[in-house]
Amino acid sequence: QIQLVESGGGLVQAGGSLRLSCVSSGGIFSLNAMGWYRQAPGKQRELVAGISNAGSINYAESVKGRFTISRDNAKSTIYLQMNSLKPEDTAVYYCKSRRITVSGTSTDFWGQGTQVTVSS
Repeated sequence: QIQLVESGGGLVQAGGSLRLSCVSSGGIFSLNAMGWYRQAPGKQRELVAGISNAGSINYAESVKGRFTISRDNAKSTIYLQMNSLKPEDTAVYYCKSRRITVSGTSTDFWGQGTQVTVSS
């Protein structure tokens, strides 16, 4: 059904910027809630930023003021603009799509991730 492909990761110096992209195929993109998550070695996967089908946005406290999530429904794509990057932002970043049924159940779809490494 839904497939997600992330891109834009790489190596960057502290204080630099990166822009991640996630292209979705299958399903009705505009109806799905989307999000960016990250996972560093030895740590739990955590929410970085989420955006609903209606455009509501939430961020992890650690990235507020530095990261911006957006979506382009015409291109079935979400973005994560990351500015003022810190070494602690180093992680594999994953794109997630969530489909919620009328009954209230949900199904999550994940991309394979893109590595972001921030040097000090």
